[in-house]
Amino acid sequence: MRGMKLSERFKSTQVHALNSSETSGRRNKACDGSNSAKKIRSFLSMSKSNHSSTTSGIANLVAPFQLPSIDTLEPCIEPYHKPINLVETLAELYHRQECCHQSQKALLFVEQYSLLCNLRDQKLLRRCLRTARQNSVDVLSKVVLSAWLRFERREDELEGVSSMECGGGCILECPTLNLVHGFNPCSIKDRCQCGQESKQETSTDSVCLPDEEKKDVCFCIGNEEINCVRLRIAALSDPFKAMLYGGFAESKMRKIDFTKSGVCSKGMMAVELYSRAKRLDFFTPMTVLELLSFANRFCCEEMKSACDAYLASIVGSVDDALILFDYGLEERAPILVASCLQVFLRELPKTLYNLKVMKIFCSSEAKERLAMVRYDSFLLYYFLSQVAMEESMVSITTMMLLERLGECAKERWQKALAYHQLGCVMLERKEYKDSQRCFEVAAEAGHVYSLAGVARTKHKQGQQCSAYKLISSLIFEHKPTGWMYQERALHNTGRETSFDLDVATELDPSLSYPYKYRALAKVEEKQIMDGIVELDKIIGFKLSPDCLELRAWMFIALQNYESAMRDIRALLTLEPNYITSHGKITGKYLVHLLSNEVQQKSQAECWMQLYEQWSSVDDIGSLAIIHQMLENEPRKSLLEFRQSLLLLRLNCQKAAMHSLRMARNHSSSIQERLIYEGWILYDTGYREETLARADRSITIQKSFEAFFLKAYVLADTNLDAESSSYVIQLLEAALNCPSDGLRKGQALNNLGSIYVDCGKLDLAKACYENALAIRHTRAHQGLARVYHQKNQRKAAYDEMTKLIEKAASNASAYEKRSEYCDREMAKGDLDIATQLDPLRTYPYRYRAAVMMDEQKETEAVEELTKAISFKPDLQMLHLRAAFYESMGDLNSALQDCQAALCLDPNHTDTLDLYQRAQKLRF
Repeated sequence: MRGMKLSERFKSTQVHALNSSETSGRRNKACDGSNSAKKIRSFLSMSKSNHSSTTSGIANLVAPFQLPSIDTLEPCIEPYHKPINLVETLAELYHRQECCHQSQKALLFVEQYSLLCNLRDQKLLRRCLRTARQNSVDVLSKVVLSAWLRFERREDELEGVSSMECGGGCILECPTLNLVHGFNPCSIKDRCQCGQESKQETSTDSVCLPDEEKKDVCFCIGNEEINCVRLRIAALSDPFKAMLYGGFAESKMRKIDFTKSGVCSKGMMAVELYSRAKRLDFFTPMTVLELLSFANRFCCEEMKSACDAYLASIVGSVDDALILFDYGLEERAPILVASCLQVFLRELPKTLYNLKVMKIFCSSEAKERLAMVRYDSFLLYYFLSQVAMEESMVSITTMMLLERLGECAKERWQKALAYHQLGCVMLERKEYKDSQRCFEVAAEAGHVYSLAGVARTKHKQGQQCSAYKLISSLIFEHKPTGWMYQERALHNTGRETSFDLDVATELDPSLSYPYKYRALAKVEEKQIMDGIVELDKIIGFKLSPDCLELRAWMFIALQNYESAMRDIRALLTLEPNYITSHGKITGKYLVHLLSNEVQQKSQAECWMQLYEQWSSVDDIGSLAIIHQMLENEPRKSLLEFRQSLLLLRLNCQKAAMHSLRMARNHSSSIQERLIYEGWILYDTGYREETLARADRSITIQKSFEAFFLKAYVLADTNLDAESSSYVIQLLEAALNCPSDGLRKGQALNNLGSIYVDCGKLDLAKACYENALAIRHTRAHQGLARVYHQKNQRKAAYDEMTKLIEKAASNASAYEKRSEYCDREMAKGDLDIATQLDPLRTYPYRYRAAVMMDEQKETEAVEELTKAISFKPDLQMLHLRAAFYESMGDLNSALQDCQAALCLDPNHTDTLDLYQRAQKLRF
């Protein structure tokens, strides 16, 4: 590698690296931060140097590949519902939720889910789905939303957990209760009774039948005679009542010929038995199916409902569901069909690869067949298509499910979303004409963002001028957003491109494409370090695989293999099956190649380096070390748990939960598994279940992690004196148990925080100093808080300065230090915090509040509006609503309150402001 250099010229071939087969094994994420395996090539080539070294393996491998030129690098069109004015759209939606009928609420919360997907906040999205399930009335909505909640937790990754298990879990996800029609107001805390109900074994011996009744009518089927009680048969349906007691000849007959009725003698015997016992549990499933057919033929509604419910209750596997599904459709048995669908949906994503199951959903007649039981539902296909897109954006299955989704769309937003997503899939499949058509349909349905897709497909078909004009017209017709300028930059050249991308970053700093473009531009000018610095800017606040990969290749070009290895290991933590270099090299193989150039460390050396990285608040470095440690000790649950903590700190929620599930699966004992299950439950909103897991773990064996988990959950509320005392006891118990310094430092930090809240400042100071003694660097922040409480602002400021000097990631430290200095210095610190991490909201709120104090009302609102445009945060919306109220703009205040309440419907301050503004307006 010492003889390698950057190519003088760059190829302009568009890169699409994902294997289109469903069996490719790698999930193709549909976002800018995870599409890089399709967009980024390695770019090194061999020089003519005669140097030979151990790097020849890497050199020979990367020689054929080159970095995409800045003219061909492009962001993806995101497959999300992205309104031009999200705040206005959310406010209007909240108003509809307030006024609608109960039967409409669930779908409105699903619409809210679609609007918030672009924010990528998993907890917020989960709350939308949970609220939708709470408000569901019909069986299909309950089945779909329950399965969706389960998929969001990816319980399919948990070993030893059946998809149909309930066992007294949350009532919202109980597979049995899902099949009961009607609205049932319930809470996330409500538990179902499935685990407590004893299964009563029944047999024909225990059935007490009223044999004393006289059998006064005989149904003849061939040579068989089935004696029945006339009254009982007549009670089955109005047609039988009319036949046996009305003006028909059969009402006078003792024997009735039933040969041509389509019922066999065995089936009629079952009918006779059911007419007296009103039970089905002693019949075989095939007999019950015959009863169901009989009930349909002779309008026996009670019998049909009983058969429908009974057959639904015995569907326990995909094989069962495949057998019974067609029977359910043929006999118009909605509960049975729903039960079969429930099994298919709760087995996702596995069932995506079952051809028989996908034939049910994907075939051209699928919608018509499901319509037989009124299950041709947008909600059903919305869930299926989202799972399919997460698995692969280019598979035939994904495309067909989205086509069915479009067919089921009834409302404008549904049509816009379905066709926009289908356009994105077609674009990835390079079917540009079909993609353009889909984007145009979505745009006609009111989805302006789909015009970016129209422009992109035109660009792909050589219509650059038309694409440029289309995006330019958007900028002039609407309030400009970051994605508009980003998209126009693709159709520009030279300085105009750079100008558009600079504006795009100013309007939306979370867009990664402008940073990558500028970095590549620096590389083309032979300024590789400057390119790395540009990527550092976004990696510092938004960790994405594509940027990590690009930076790794730049480090390789500089022969800085340690840094390249760090980035690739961090990348693999986010996406374990990541493929680099146009699909030619897996991330794991690249690690193998780089290991020849990087000194290998023992596990003990790795632990020492982890302490170093942790104490310097280098989260990416810590991720890389833990990845190496897991390579040395695969399936080590302790390390996977640490990995999940780091990923949560980096706001990589999906990857964090995956690591946590792996820790649970690989736990070496029941008490350890209970702890990891507790964290999974806590992170998905099940607080009481978390505490129960912690208590069970403590009962089995007292451990640091069990006590810490319980203390953490209890402290996550407003604590009174008694509760605080109990949490302190739990943390002290944790500290008395064996653990390493990394975790004990965190426990001491948490204990110090509780002491500060209780006013015990000396005890808090001791905790923070003990934490610092074992190199828990973040304890500087707690110690600063203690000094501030003691009115020692200079000491507090100095303490935060120490944290800033030590921490690699220090945006939050600048933000916190601003609290301990005068206004001008505070503004300086907050400006730096915004520069380091523009997604942090406190600096915007502070600057806006200062402007309001200075009676600069317009500037204050503009400061908040600038941030809300790319991060619609609850606190910022509430503050802007308060500003609007003080300015007398009640309509704008109400709009911001409504949008904020979409993000958190229980936010007390916003609710109070909303009610106050409503009273003032009327």
